[in-house]
Amino acid sequence: MSLLPLWAGAATIVSPGLRLLLHARVRRGKEIAARLPERRGIDPTPRPAGRLLWLHAASVGETVSVFPVLTALAEQAPDASVLLTTGTLTSARLLAQRLPELGLERRVLHRFAPLDVPRWVARFLDHWRPDAAAFVESELWPNFVAACRARGVPVMLLNARLSERSFARWRRVRGPARELLGGFARIEAQSEADAARLRALGARAVSVPGNLKFAAPPLPCDSAELERLREMLRGRPVWLAASTHPGEEAIVLGVHRALAAAHPGLLTIIAPRHPDRGGQVADEARQFFSSAGESSPPPTPSHKGRGNRKPPPLVGGGWGEGSLSQRSAGQDPPRGGIWLADTLGELGLLYRLSRIAFIGRSLLAPGGGQNPLEAARLGCAIAVGPHTGNFVDILQVLEGAGAVAHVPDAAALAAWVSDMLRDPDAREAAGRAGMAAAARYADLPARTAATLLDLMSAGARPAVA
Repeated sequence: MSLLPLWAGAATIVSPGLRLLLHARVRRGKEIAARLPERRGIDPTPRPAGRLLWLHAASVGETVSVFPVLTALAEQAPDASVLLTTGTLTSARLLAQRLPELGLERRVLHRFAPLDVPRWVARFLDHWRPDAAAFVESELWPNFVAACRARGVPVMLLNARLSERSFARWRRVRGPARELLGGFARIEAQSEADAARLRALGARAVSVPGNLKFAAPPLPCDSAELERLREMLRGRPVWLAASTHPGEEAIVLGVHRALAAAHPGLLTIIAPRHPDRGGQVADEARQFFSSAGESSPPPTPSHKGRGNRKPPPLVGGGWGEGSLSQRSAGQDPPRGGIWLADTLGELGLLYRLSRIAFIGRSLLAPGGGQNPLEAARLGCAIAVGPHTGNFVDILQVLEGAGAVAHVPDAAALAAWVSDMLRDPDAREAAGRAGMAAAARYADLPARTAATLLDLMSAGARPAVA
């Protein structure tokens, strides 16, 4: 007996609880109240005329990886539209910013994906009637796939990834896994290892054209703001801890304390993966620096265009001169100390400013890492912690090029940062190696767009069920 109908039945039974969960997420700032109906497949927005591709990317990383594909689709099929669904508020904000920058705001429509409840999925598909659908990376939702198959909508798994941990779980239910993966008309895997795991579970039509994360363009930034900040930081020791997660900020603060005396005026930039944690991280920094009683010198005033609030000083001997300032409050970097970059969509600016970057979610278990290619593409020397299972293949390429260092703990991170600050030649060599390695698969977005257009041609326009 197939277990997939049991999944559908279970999803239906728990749907009242899912409604309550969505409202709870609104209260936590994780959903937009006015757009909650989209999560149940309800949407008054009319379907665009002509061909429509439905592309689903769960969160920010998956969304960023398909930007070049969206551009290639616009070039190859000017008559087609894209319905891009995501599941997070952060990805929605990113799209609101990036689609106009890419000139795609009229070609790509963003909506929040409905949860995988049969009636909600049916409502969504009957309204939008896509010609084809593509799920990015590891989005395996049984009711979505089954409903598309029932309506004759061909489905593709794009830039597919299946970790060893997920493979072990799916291997316990080989029958449902085979049935679910059999619903995909095509699967394009990130690597041969991913392809082998997918085939072992019964997937068909699996190819390995490459990893779309290698084909993404450099992160954008405000060029005027970049020049202003570069002038302010010229000649100063600067390093960045990017995409940090809870627990890692304390380690970064400790590294700053260890290095401040040896590198006068040291500026440590902390960019939390989730900017809404900025207040929490700022409080943590103040508590961390309050262990001794000596106040620091006054901070650098903020730029008039971004506010005039003075950063509160850090206290405590042994930290070097400095203070704490917050980007979200319009505060410029202090003369030395901590600059908390708790804003959205500015990693492109920060990587260009520092060129020494530790990539977070990798020092503490369970971790898994964040994408190091964004930093490599902009010529940064890169370090990661020991927990990087989500980016094994990417890191193998960067390691082979000599572009990334592994730091198992705080002491190793401090030593690496100090080495990079003292040796600009080594820093520049690592940055050049990373840029070269990140340039692989430059033609992959165009090839992926062509595959998606073939998929749209293969599927007949589905009728309303």
